[in-house]
Amino acid sequence: MNLLSLEQITKSYSERMLFENADFFLQEGEKVGVIGINGTGKSTLLKMAAGLEEPDQGKRTVANHVVIQFLPQTPEFPEDACVLEHALQEVQTSAHWDMEGEVKNMLLTLGIHQWDQKIGELSGGQRKRLALAEVLLKPCDILILDEPTNHLDHAMAAWLEEYLKKWRGSLIMVTHDRYFLDSVSNRIVEVDKGSIYSYQTNYSGFLELKTQREEMDLAAERKRQSILRVELEWVKRGARARSTKQKARLERFEDLKNQKGPQTDGAVELGSLSTRMGNTTIEVEGLWKSYGERTLIRDFSYTFLKNDRIGIVGCNGCGKTTLMKMIIGQVEPDQGSITVGQTIRIGYYSQEITMASAAEKARMTNKNQQLTAMDPEQRVIDYIRDTAEYVRTEDGLVSASAMLERFLFPPQEQYGLIRNLSGGERRRLNLLRVLMEAPNVLVLDEPTNDLDISTLTILEDYLDHYQGIVIIVSHDSYLLDSTVRRMFAFEDGGRLVQSESGYTDYINKAGEPSKDVRAAAPDSGKEKDAGEKTLSGKEAYKASREKKLKFTFAEQREYETIESDIEALEEKLALLEEEMVKASRDYVKLNGLSKEKESMSQLLEEKMERWEYLEDLAARIAEQQ
Repeated sequence: MNLLSLEQITKSYSERMLFENADFFLQEGEKVGVIGINGTGKSTLLKMAAGLEEPDQGKRTVANHVVIQFLPQTPEFPEDACVLEHALQEVQTSAHWDMEGEVKNMLLTLGIHQWDQKIGELSGGQRKRLALAEVLLKPCDILILDEPTNHLDHAMAAWLEEYLKKWRGSLIMVTHDRYFLDSVSNRIVEVDKGSIYSYQTNYSGFLELKTQREEMDLAAERKRQSILRVELEWVKRGARARSTKQKARLERFEDLKNQKGPQTDGAVELGSLSTRMGNTTIEVEGLWKSYGERTLIRDFSYTFLKNDRIGIVGCNGCGKTTLMKMIIGQVEPDQGSITVGQTIRIGYYSQEITMASAAEKARMTNKNQQLTAMDPEQRVIDYIRDTAEYVRTEDGLVSASAMLERFLFPPQEQYGLIRNLSGGERRRLNLLRVLMEAPNVLVLDEPTNDLDISTLTILEDYLDHYQGIVIIVSHDSYLLDSTVRRMFAFEDGGRLVQSESGYTDYINKAGEPSKDVRAAAPDSGKEKDAGEKTLSGKEAYKASREKKLKFTFAEQREYETIESDIEALEEKLALLEEEMVKASRDYVKLNGLSKEKESMSQLLEEKMERWEYLEDLAARIAEQQ
C-alpha cells in the first residue's frame, strides 16, 4: 500500500535547483535511506515528505489516517522548559495513558539523566537526543529522521539500530553511518543533480547497482558519440536534395548533438596538506580532570608517535571532547602535563560549529573558539581567506578559490553568504578551513556529523595518506575501522584502556561491547576505589601512579621483540645501500631503491622512538619494584 507520494516536484533556493520534476513514493513497511552529496536537498526532501515545506511545483499525497513524526537535523525547543516536563507534554498529547515511566526510560536510554534541567542549558547533542526520544515515543505510521545517529555514542547507536529494525512502521531517514544504513534500510534513495533514483536494496546493494547504472549510462553515451560521428560526416558531405528523409536525418543529428551526456558526481579533492614534524610530538603525562565529584579522566599518559592513528571511544559525557580540548590547550588539566613540540601544528575539527557575528567572534579570547565560529553574514571565500590566501599542496601553491572548487564550492557560490549553506556544506567548509592551516596533527571530534558519505569516503582516503598524527573521537564504526590503528576506550571512573586494533577488533577482543564502552553511566565517576577513600590530592595521585605503572600485554610483547625488529630493519637498509651502489647507472631502478630506502628509514626512526619510550617505561617500572 502506498502511504506517501511526492509527484513531479520542483524545488529551488535562489539560483540552486534542488529538484526538477522528481518523484518519491513510500510503501507500507519500507525503510528508506536517503543519500546524496551535501547541499543536494536531502533535508528539504524530508521536510516536503513531512509536509513542513511546499514544493514550487508538483503535489504531495498522503494516505488517509496516516500519522507522520519528524526529527529535524537541528531541533528547536522553548529555552525555559524542563526536560522531563517538555517530553511528557509532547508525548501525552498523542497518547491516552500515563507515559511518565516510558518517557524516563527512553531518556535514560539516550543518555539524558538531568530531568529537571532547563532545555536552554543543554548542549546541541543533548537537544538532538531529547528530540529523538520524543519522536520515538509518539505513535505514528511513518517516521522521518534527519541524521538520527548524530551525537549518539556506540551503545545508543546500536540500540537505535535494533529498535528501528524491529519497528513495524515505515521509515525515511538521512544518515551518514554506513553500517547503520546497511543494517536498517531495505531501500536506498539517492538525490543526485535534481533527480531521485530508487534502489530496492540496502546500502551494500546500492553501491553495486549504482555502479551498474553508471556503466550503462556511459555505454549509452559511447553509442551516442559513435552515431554522432557518423552523422557528422554525412552532414559535412552536404545534402543537396531536400527530401523528407534527409530533413529527418538532419533533425536527428541536431537532437543527438543537443542531448546531454551523463553527468559525473562532483568529488571532494584532498591533496596532502601538512608541515614538517620534529622529534618531539605530544606527550601526555599523568592527566587528571574532574568536574565537582565526578572524575572524567584519571591518570592518562601517552606519547603520540609520528603517523599515529588513534581512535577514542566511550559513552556520551564520559570526557572524550574534554580530552581533545586539553590536548589542543582549550581546557587545563587538574593534574599532569601536556608537552607539545615546537614544530607541532594542531588542526582541530570541532564537533559543533557555532554561528556568531564578526563582533561576537572578536570578543572571543580563545583562538579555537574563534575558529569553530562562523559569521553567517561572511562570504564563503572570505572565511577561507581569513586562514590562508594560498596553501602548498602536492600540486604546488593553490589559491583559496581553487581549494574551494576542490571542495565542491563552484565560483558562483564562493561569493555567497555562509547563512545560505546547508548544515553539511558548513561542516565541509569548516573542514577545508582546518586543512588550510596545513597541520601535522589532526584532532577530529565527531567528524562524521552532517558530512555526506561521498565526502567521508574521500576523507578516509586522505587520512590514509596523511603524513602526520590523527586523533579521532567518533561513534562511526566504519570510519574507525577504516582509519585508526590504536584505540583508547573510556572505562568507569575515567580510566582509558588501550587496544592495538581498529574498533571492530577491539569490540571482538573485549567480548562484550558494553563492558568498556557502553556500561559507563554519566555519574560513574563518583565511585572510588576502596583504597582511595583514605587518600586525597597528591597522595591519591601518587598511589594511583604507582599502582598503574606497568606494561600492558601488547607493550610487553612489543618490548620483547622490538630490538630484533630494529636489527632486521638496519640489515635491510645496509643491503639497500649496497644495491644502490650497484645500480648507480640504472636511474629507474635507483629511483625505486631510493624511495624504498626513504620509507624504511622512516619506519626505523619510528621504531627507535618507540624503543626509547618502552626502555624508559621499563626503567621506571624497575625503579618502582
